[in-house]
Amino acid sequence: MRRGSGESKRVLVTGGAGFLGSHLCDRLLAQGHDVICADNLFTGDKRNVAHLLAHPNFEFLRHDVTLPLFVEVDEIWNLACPASPVHYQHDPVATTKTSVHGAINMLGLAKRVGARILQASTSEVYGDPQVHPQREDYWGHVNPIGLRSCYDEGKRCAETLFFDYHRQHRVEVKVARIFNTYGPRMHPNDGRVVSNFVVQALRGEPITVYGEGMQTRSFCYVDDLIDGFLALMSSPAEFPGPVNLGNPGEFTIRELAEKIIAATGSRSHIVFRPLPADDPVQRRPDISLARARLGWEPTVGLDQGLQRTIAYFDALLSARASA
Repeated sequence: MRRGSGESKRVLVTGGAGFLGSHLCDRLLAQGHDVICADNLFTGDKRNVAHLLAHPNFEFLRHDVTLPLFVEVDEIWNLACPASPVHYQHDPVATTKTSVHGAINMLGLAKRVGARILQASTSEVYGDPQVHPQREDYWGHVNPIGLRSCYDEGKRCAETLFFDYHRQHRVEVKVARIFNTYGPRMHPNDGRVVSNFVVQALRGEPITVYGEGMQTRSFCYVDDLIDGFLALMSSPAEFPGPVNLGNPGEFTIRELAEKIIAATGSRSHIVFRPLPADDPVQRRPDISLARARLGWEPTVGLDQGLQRTIAYFDALLSARASA
């Protein structure tokens, strides 16, 4: 059923009311596609797509991907899954079901209608890596029975399913391994480091850093990530991935906290708390494959992206305070 890359397509985005999903819906609509946004609103927020509800090419469908979905589409973007520790550890069994049953249901749909399908995988498949930076041929160092396992192993199993459907049923698949992404529409209480620090700084609260703050992360602005998604989905069928999508700039968590305090002009100070179990010590993508095969690399630096993100949260918190 898949149409040519330059034609208007009917597209399904699962998790479409979430942080990444809503930005993806914006871009797909801007390209002239018809978009079905499916979300059970467990962590997604209908306000993220409120500006799209009147769009003639947009349809919102409240649906849980652990249940089958029968629609006629040309492309499927499978983004449905809680993605922050606070949310995915709230109901770990449901998190694993979302990754595994959701992948099975969406792959089954892709097989039936002949759609190309993209899986939003994660850098968490690398676990607490023993190889740095992380390349796609690294198999990872993951605790299969820890508190983060519902997410890490769920996403690893989803990748297995994608490649088995590709080999066994010739489904056209694309697998993106997403590294830390931030920007407007992040949930203010999702427990992720950027949103945590920005909200705490804007409120003048202590900035909570776990461990000594020397663990490293890379931070990719959402617009860059969506560019990578689109480049991967439109790449030749013989390139299924997986491919790392992230910003290779590497910062300690303490550096991030200091940048946000300075950028907000906050009087917040840093407080240190015990490091959570299985928290990776270092994380940075090797994006050589994305550069070579997709012609993609991020263009928004951390300082610029933080300014945009801080402006979003400042407006959000101000609106809530005056409501």
